[in-house]
Amino acid sequence: MVAGGVPFQPVRAVRAYERVAEEIENRIVSGVLPPGSRLPGERELVSQFGVGRSTVREALRVLESGGLVRSRPGDPLGVEVLGVSSEGLSRALGRLTRSRVTSVGELIQFRMVLDGESNRLAACLRQESDLERMAEQIERMEELSPVGLRAFSEADALFHQAVAEASGNALLGLCARAVHEAVVGVIEQKIAGVSDAGAWMERSVAHHRGVLEAIRAGDGAGAARLGREALFDYYADLVSEGDRRLLQAALGEKDAGTS
Repeated sequence: MVAGGVPFQPVRAVRAYERVAEEIENRIVSGVLPPGSRLPGERELVSQFGVGRSTVREALRVLESGGLVRSRPGDPLGVEVLGVSSEGLSRALGRLTRSRVTSVGELIQFRMVLDGESNRLAACLRQESDLERMAEQIERMEELSPVGLRAFSEADALFHQAVAEASGNALLGLCARAVHEAVVGVIEQKIAGVSDAGAWMERSVAHHRGVLEAIRAGDGAGAARLGREALFDYYADLVSEGDRRLLQAALGEKDAGTS
């Protein structure tokens, strides 16, 4: 008779490198190893963990692939701690898109939801310093618009990150950056083919100014609507018909919810 009527499940054997990676990761996420700090050298890690060099190297590869640390060949200071950032999440989202588990349209739909809620919350909770950061990135976008899409997109991302952080929710800021990084390459390729990229960038600047004014005025519903509508207008013609329906659904549901 099995106690409780439910049998135990077999356990998975944990490899040594996984335990080493887990121990280091725990110290990073807990703040014991802050961003910018350095891990002990390879010999010291081998000694402290009581494992071989190959085990330590594999653990470091796992941590680096997750965006938690960075190793530069020949760096005398050793492996650098990056900490928790949007990089690991954006890589995972990018892999999902490339593997067709999810589509670019689904990521844009996700960004519509994120931007809408970030804008709405920012309109309620923003500080004057947040507004200044947003205005600064819009000015950068205006200056960069003749230069090229990559620099312009970076300023765009920093604007949305400032909005998300003004919302008071750190996860929104992290996700906003990660989603942007995951789709920016794909989107830039598509936009590079439009007949007048300069006009597109001008419309983008005008949109961001509208969002900033709505946030400044405390108009959460208006700021949220502007965010969703702009993303739909930018990308609806650049995705498949099926993905376009996803964007329309996000646009319609949110409009119905705020009307």
